[in-house]
This record gives sequence, structure tokens and C-alpha cells, in this order.
Amino acid sequence: MPVTIEDLERAIRAAFPVSHLAIEDQSSGCGSSYAILLVSEVFEGKNTLARHRLINQALKQEISQLHAFSQKSFTPAQYAAHQAKSG
Repeated sequence: MPVTIEDLERAIRAAFPVSHLAIEDQSSGCGSSYAILLVSEVFEGKNTLARHRLINQALKQEISQLHAFSQKSFTPAQYAAHQAKSG
């Protein structure tokens, strides 16, 4: 059974306090490739590798069923700065 956006969202929200979450199915709907953008205060003081390890651990079961998974993770302050730069 393919992983759905709802599956990923449920697992992420269960594992992290979420300020913002965007999930994109990049597989044309077949559920094999996803990209996420996750904003959470839990990332404060953690480098990118530590953040990705947290996400990978929380989504271990879901990621094991995917062909591709990419992630971007921000603290709320970093996301606000990123949004300001992006215009």
C-alpha cells in the first residue's frame, strides 16, 4: 500500500510540534516520492544533519516504503527569514 500525504502528515504531527508543514507528492500521485518542509521549535540549536536524523527516525516506517524523500527543516525564526528573502 503506497504512502499517502495523510500518512506522512499524521506521523509528522505525532512526532513534532509543527508550526508549518508542507508536503508535496513528487511522484504524480503514485505515492513513491515526497518532499516535505517542516517548521518546528524542536529544531532550535540543532544543525541540519541532526534535524534530518530526527525526521528520518520519526518517519522510518514511511520512508522505507518510498523511492525518494527530501526534506527541508527550519526553526520558526529561520522560516520567517526564509519567507522574507523569498518575497
